[in-house]
Amino acid sequence: MAKLRVGYLPIIDHLILGITKHKIDKGIESPKSIELELVKKDGWNEIGDDLKAGKIDVAFMLAPYAMDVYYSEKNIKLLLLSHRDGSIIVANKRANVSSLKDFKGKTVLIPYQASMHHILLHKRFQEEGITVGIGKDVTTEVVAPTQIPMMIQYDEAGDIAGYIVAEPFGTQVVNSGLGDIINLSKDIMAGHPCCAVVARDEVVNNHAEELQELISSFVQSGLSVTSDVDGTVKIAMEFLGQPEDVVNTILKDPNQRFSADALLPKAEEFTFMQDYLIDKVTTPALSGKIDVNAFLDLRFATAAGAK
Repeated sequence: MAKLRVGYLPIIDHLILGITKHKIDKGIESPKSIELELVKKDGWNEIGDDLKAGKIDVAFMLAPYAMDVYYSEKNIKLLLLSHRDGSIIVANKRANVSSLKDFKGKTVLIPYQASMHHILLHKRFQEEGITVGIGKDVTTEVVAPTQIPMMIQYDEAGDIAGYIVAEPFGTQVVNSGLGDIINLSKDIMAGHPCCAVVARDEVVNNHAEELQELISSFVQSGLSVTSDVDGTVKIAMEFLGQPEDVVNTILKDPNQRFSADALLPKAEEFTFMQDYLIDKVTTPALSGKIDVNAFLDLRFATAAGAK
């Protein structure tokens, strides 16, 4: 048995990891070749640093950030998307914000510069004629997803207009009465990718059988999100550390805020992300462009039947 250490954040984007771990713990799945160790982190830099240092073997991380790690290290491969959609733009009630135009002159929190969140926010503001960046209409500040609700809670002066983040850290604030929904990410760009599963090259090269077993489980876990919603809610409550009302709002919304049944990466989506973050945002959020096809390794996702 090979132990695979998997880094993640407690966000809905990484739920397929929680479902797979639940299946293993409950004996629903009996891995033939892997022992799974989950390594929970609070922010994206921790994930990237641990991956580069070899402290974790596999990581659930922002796809653009993974591209940046690949640009500098060339020692990882992206194997699978972990979800589609699942993020939200929230206005801070104490900032007296009722529309995007009210964000002018204020700060907006984002979880990372090299992120799909940055693209979605920039795209949505651009549609309203609002500029984003240093010295522009709206200034962004990077805050780890897990810390955003606390930032809103303590912002009594309303200096923060709002934020974009992966669930549950949007619905958590809305349900607490401190925020209002401005946009679901799916309504800005339907079916957008965001986080992905990446692995170090040494794992890909030396533990292909074990990795295939893991990726195949992730694909099946993704399908179960919609085929067994009630069961998924229970797993998500534990995995995310969130109450039932928050998880129900996310997973039982008839508009399907989050999906995990189409996890096959598409090269054109990654080309779009890196082109946008280098060519369109005021301060380029990536170090440079990569060979997307060399970065993606679709063997495992294809063999697992990912769509």
